[in-house]
Amino acid sequence: MIETMGDQLPAADIESFLPLRRCSILSYGVGHMLNDITSACWFTYLLLFLTDIGLTPRDASIVMLSGQVADGFMTVFAGELIDRFGRFKLWHAGGSVLVAISFSSVFGGCLLCQILGINSAALRTIGYSIFAAIFNVGWAATQVSHMAMVNCMTLNDTSRVALASCRNAFTMVANLTLYGIALAVFSINDAKTSVDIEDQYRWIAYVSILIGCCFVGIFLFGTKEPRLKQQHCENNQRVSWAYWFSKLLYYQVALVYMLTRLVTNVSQALLAFYVINDLEMAQSSKALIPALIYICSFAVSIILQEIKWNGWRLKAFYTTGAILWIFSGVGIFLLPSKIHNFMYLLSITTGVANALMTVTGISMESMLVGKDLNGCAFVYGSLSFLDKVSCGLALYLLESYQSSPSSEGCHDITSCQSVTRYGSGLIPAACALVGAVVTYTMNLHDTTPKSLSEPLLA
Repeated sequence: MIETMGDQLPAADIESFLPLRRCSILSYGVGHMLNDITSACWFTYLLLFLTDIGLTPRDASIVMLSGQVADGFMTVFAGELIDRFGRFKLWHAGGSVLVAISFSSVFGGCLLCQILGINSAALRTIGYSIFAAIFNVGWAATQVSHMAMVNCMTLNDTSRVALASCRNAFTMVANLTLYGIALAVFSINDAKTSVDIEDQYRWIAYVSILIGCCFVGIFLFGTKEPRLKQQHCENNQRVSWAYWFSKLLYYQVALVYMLTRLVTNVSQALLAFYVINDLEMAQSSKALIPALIYICSFAVSIILQEIKWNGWRLKAFYTTGAILWIFSGVGIFLLPSKIHNFMYLLSITTGVANALMTVTGISMESMLVGKDLNGCAFVYGSLSFLDKVSCGLALYLLESYQSSPSSEGCHDITSCQSVTRYGSGLIPAACALVGAVVTYTMNLHDTTPKSLSEPLLA
């Protein structure tokens, strides 16, 4: 088989198309654990935490929006610099340090209020917004460098999907770890005051950071700086932004990726409100329901690593995930509180759909980049910009219309028209539908030579 490849490709390119080994895929996959475990806390508990300590839903959404906007702009900035100078691991390490330092302050007390000796609602909103922005700047630098590495580690399409799938699998591990920590803290520490609530989330933040940093160390020591980009840059000019803007596939992939993140992040951010306020479930459910979703996502992500991928299969699996999410979203929107245990079944379908859409959506970015490695970081950065800003704006708009939960609960469809239900179910379902339609119109080309048929994890 190698000889056949040698007849079709220059000798220098043969190694680039060979499948990656399992150890390389695993060491790469754990590199986003710190980002993932803090992101899980960010989207699941930030709005709940801020409203529990006294901020209004609108002020809480301003804090989240400030972080999302900072994240969005940083992704473009980081993408441009990485394309120019490379050094993926350096950007990853620097971003991880910033995340570790700032995250505890996001879920701690208002440091700005303590410095100025003022505890007004406006100053608390500003104080939390500052640390939210700092946290997301570091998060973006780590994310873009880690995602852009996929295309520079290999030109093999199947291995690229394996890298994305492994990364997604450890995202599920990070989320499950976060919910396990949260469940333990919520069970041990019964919060009755805002100070108790701050202590709860501070402990969650500290333990999460410690675990995440251990996996960052494994990534930095176990993953080599990709040489493919450096080799490619010696013979090719840098790909300009105009090149990507002239490609129809760029806009299609950008829209699908943005819609996929809206589905997963918006539903996750409002899930805790939904199970507590709308379904009137026990407090432990705000950790158990998300955990069940991510257990199912983890299992599916592991299975997806062993599939030999091409453009047609990416489209088919994404569409399957979108259809599952549409059914789940409608079910979440209509589910009355008197049969709230049905949410456990919806959690299973939601978890499967999340994995299918996320893995294939990210892999479509790799197909878009192909062999154009000199502009890969810009692609990941610009698409992430759309993701961050759109999610921040969506949550801000939803929280602006959020009201206190009805004391009558939600016992039939006439009392189920809450903003939380729209944000947790119907709006993500609509995004999944549009994403499936756009995916159907794509023309995805494989970059791996047809003669290359080695197993995925050789």
